[in-house]
Amino acid sequence: MEPRILEIRDLHVNVEGKAILRGVDLIVKQGEVHALMGPNGSGKSTLSYALMGHPKYEITQGDIRLNGESLLDMEPDERARHGLFLAMQYPVAVSGVTLHSFLHATVSAVRGYGEKARQTGQGRLHGHLIPIREFRQELNEKLDMLNMDSAFLRRYLNEGFSGGEKKRAEILQMAMLQPKFAILDETDSGLDIDALRIVSASVNQIQKDLDMGILLITHYQRILNYIYPQFVHIFLGGRIVTSGDASLVETLEEHGYDWVRKQFGNDE
Repeated sequence: MEPRILEIRDLHVNVEGKAILRGVDLIVKQGEVHALMGPNGSGKSTLSYALMGHPKYEITQGDIRLNGESLLDMEPDERARHGLFLAMQYPVAVSGVTLHSFLHATVSAVRGYGEKARQTGQGRLHGHLIPIREFRQELNEKLDMLNMDSAFLRRYLNEGFSGGEKKRAEILQMAMLQPKFAILDETDSGLDIDALRIVSASVNQIQKDLDMGILLITHYQRILNYIYPQFVHIFLGGRIVTSGDASLVETLEEHGYDWVRKQFGNDE
């Protein structure tokens, strides 16, 4: 069986008429972990949102392909059903919607329960959702893995969450949605060392269980001490300027991004 592949081809993206991405080329295969590093404003988060189909990010050139199929004409929910997941740097708070309700609805949608309900003629209120007993059993297993209290599920989505709680909630979503490829946008942001270890261990376990491909976006080395990348890419001025193995992270830690700018030009 051929490995699953997420392929980014010569991707150019504008935001509000300004060119941010200027030709990104990257291939991530199933089971691989790629770290994408770069200074603030280099376009890393723009890449993540463009991959997931945010309408604000206009793709003017290039393609995004999953197993040879272009994602460009797909809405974000379609991309999720095809196996793409984004853990956002700044998750949005949704008042009035509990984390439990959100997970039940999103996991059911991604697994096609709405379509099953239409095909079988089941009731509109319940036929489009995973049976609650089946859902809760799986959810409890994932809560244990993340060392999260079940009381967390009764809180409104990301409302009043600490930085660490938001990131754990994102990884809980990933564990339940079981994507083929995950984009983790600065998952280490806002985490203390204990939370970082728990979240990283959970990501590693999910990645191993699913043979999932990961694109990990970060500024710093510390999360890469727990989630080990086989490939490291340096982002500058809206494109990948150089790539290497994990030793490239040590070079960045020692010299910062000044040597990258000197060798490959400014951010603009």
